[in-house]
Amino acid sequence: MKMPSPFNSGEPVAYFLTWTTYGTWLPGDERGWNRKGEPEPLPPTPLFVEMARSEMKDTPFFLSVEARLLVEQTIRQHCVFRGWALHAVNARSNHVHVVVSAKRHSPETMCKQFKAWCTRRLKDSQPDRTRFWTEGGSCRWINQDDELASLMIYVLEAQDRKGTSP
Repeated sequence: MKMPSPFNSGEPVAYFLTWTTYGTWLPGDERGWNRKGEPEPLPPTPLFVEMARSEMKDTPFFLSVEARLLVEQTIRQHCVFRGWALHAVNARSNHVHVVVSAKRHSPETMCKQFKAWCTRRLKDSQPDRTRFWTEGGSCRWINQDDELASLMIYVLEAQDRKGTSP
């Protein structure tokens, strides 16, 4: 049975935030891709990939094991500082997933803050790098407790079970 959100004012139970590292998932990618304002993923478009690659301002960025740990630690610390409830975080080699609850905060604002703080921390070890993340990110509302539980499992466990790279 689906449980409604415990928050007042129609706020979601939580948000599922995802963003990619710079240059690792370009518009038109063969894995599918999203365009701002489009509800569904778009099909691969090789021409778009080549156009995006030609406009890149930095090399593609992949998170090392150490950088992944730093990103996760930074997100945890920021949630404590802001009083946000962190349900799950998983930094992968080319993207980051966060499941978080925060009353009266937009998911876009939270995503921007996470990316900004992670950039500050990553800059300590890579001061010459100019870009760490792609613009924007996916900000999905989680409106049911069972959906929250499923997404927590996905973020914390399922990616490894799928055999994706760590």
